[in-house]
Amino acid sequence: MAPQSEIQPTTEHDEKSSSSFPDTKAAGWDANALKGNPHGRIDKAERVREMFTAIAHAYDINNRVHSFWLDQSWRRRAVRLADPVRGASVLDVACGTGDLAQAFVLAGAGKVIGLDYTPAMLDYARSKATRIGGRIAEIQYVDGDAQSLPYPDQSFDIVSIAFGIRNVADPLKAIREFRRVLKPNGRLVILEFSQPRNAFVRFFHNLYTNHIMPWTATILARDGSGAYRYLPRSVETFFDPKQLSDQLISVGFFKVSQQELTMGTCVISIGQIAK
Repeated sequence: MAPQSEIQPTTEHDEKSSSSFPDTKAAGWDANALKGNPHGRIDKAERVREMFTAIAHAYDINNRVHSFWLDQSWRRRAVRLADPVRGASVLDVACGTGDLAQAFVLAGAGKVIGLDYTPAMLDYARSKATRIGGRIAEIQYVDGDAQSLPYPDQSFDIVSIAFGIRNVADPLKAIREFRRVLKPNGRLVILEFSQPRNAFVRFFHNLYTNHIMPWTATILARDGSGAYRYLPRSVETFFDPKQLSDQLISVGFFKVSQQELTMGTCVISIGQIAK
């Protein structure tokens, strides 16, 4: 595995990533913006970035409350499925406030880098890491775009992304980037929400995610961006697990496995590349 000094951002990708950050703000996710498929909007990236800027201050508490404190156990399970983790170099994309990056450190990973498109989320991640201290404080947090990673080919043993792939403007482009920066025998770990397959479970899941959670989460975050109306709509209109698996295989992951969590409300996908 590469020593820390070898995993450095490249100028070429830094320039691409910086240029993708617009200076102008897009409108929030109102009812009109969510009528169709939000993943097809040309301004999706700007809307997502504005949305996360608006809710960053309440992101962690909303995750805990509205997952019934299960979200951290989901992340720990994703880390276990990425085995071997000890000593591995890890890039956590769409790292948000750093929970998955921290889980990798606690599992014994080597160099861990968290990358996110929203500076406000990174501010909270850095603050948390400093407050916790120890090896958590050694996590490096970087502004960046999943579609143009600022790292050379074959830089990491593990690339991870939790609840973030559906927020990327072009998910397939991002998956190609994940494949590019992985070393031989590297693993990609995707943790993402899904629609439960059981009709009974899906009924109550949809009742909660479409009618209860958007209201309570919006109040808790004092949010005006429409983030919690976008969340269920973005899950409904995104790849299902089989489609996501097909995307991984199409870009060169030869071994893909998936595991459902909490009755199928989210799914961990593991893609591996050849040695």
